[in-house]
Amino acid sequence: MIEKLKKMKIRFDELNEKLADPQVIARQDEWQKVAKEHAALSEIMVNYDAYLRAESDLAECDRILKEEKDPELLALAEEEKQEAKEKTETLKETLKIQLLPKDPNDDKNVVIEIRAGTGGEEASLFGAVLMRMYMRFAERMRWKTEEVDINMTDLGGVKEAVFLVSGKGAYSKLKYESGAHRVQRVPATESQGRIHTSAATVAVLPEAEDVDASFNPADLKIDTYRAGGAGGQYVNKTESAIRITHIPTGLVVTCQDEKSQIKNKEKAMKVLKSKLYDYYRSQADKEYAEKRKAQVGSGDRSERIRTYNYPQGRVTDHRIGMTLYSLEQFLDGDMLEMIEALALNEQNELLKNSDQ
Repeated sequence: MIEKLKKMKIRFDELNEKLADPQVIARQDEWQKVAKEHAALSEIMVNYDAYLRAESDLAECDRILKEEKDPELLALAEEEKQEAKEKTETLKETLKIQLLPKDPNDDKNVVIEIRAGTGGEEASLFGAVLMRMYMRFAERMRWKTEEVDINMTDLGGVKEAVFLVSGKGAYSKLKYESGAHRVQRVPATESQGRIHTSAATVAVLPEAEDVDASFNPADLKIDTYRAGGAGGQYVNKTESAIRITHIPTGLVVTCQDEKSQIKNKEKAMKVLKSKLYDYYRSQADKEYAEKRKAQVGSGDRSERIRTYNYPQGRVTDHRIGMTLYSLEQFLDGDMLEMIEALALNEQNELLKNSDQ
């Protein structure tokens, strides 16, 4: 670890020089890349410098304890040595975490897809609850949300929904939401008061940049049609809705949220790029279908990452065994405690693997 930090320190000093170099400043693209790399290293270097100072203090305390005869100075040196030792260990653990491999997608915006699974209309109504939950969470994080394609039922449920979430670190927080979400509650239509179990699936994809996903325009089939929805919602007399099919992969994206055909096309292209990025990234390891199934499951009630139990007012994440008895607040977007616990669990797993 120390050797790696020494190399990073050399690189950090090089970047400091480049940031002040007039030739680099004149080339804004290059300067921005240098500034981004510098910012990524600066926090690590602050802790590394503090670690080196703590080690130096520790060495000085050892020297005093070997050479000094004055009892008062020896007692003071022993006290300072203990403080320096604790500081060194704390900073060492912090640096270990900072050196863990970063997910390159963490700072990206995301595309969220929600689909009703097992449970009929009740599953669709739960899909609408999940969509609102993520939009409220985005509000709390001061992120922006944009609807792309919402397929609603007559009762206000969501058969499927696609929307964008834009903001700093959106993927780093929302990536843990991919999977099957199970709900246990008494439906409004249930006269006997029996608890029903249904499910909806969530997929969270990092928004692809142009450099991430490129394609031949000739591979796209673009159709326009009139927007329409349950109960007369979104009905449009002009053909502003867009459907884009990527012929080689068969991926299809639709957007009818905007009245403008151009805006619908822009949103649909964003989602398509993200889907293609996810598709090709997945194929590097295994077949796309297997990857998607591993991510969101089939929507069956037995496959779940989280359960929302209304009668008990609890939400349980089965991956980390965490239960919160604050279901109402959680569904209103107060999700950060659970998300941070999932991030900490991932971090601990990475640390465990790095020690092996």
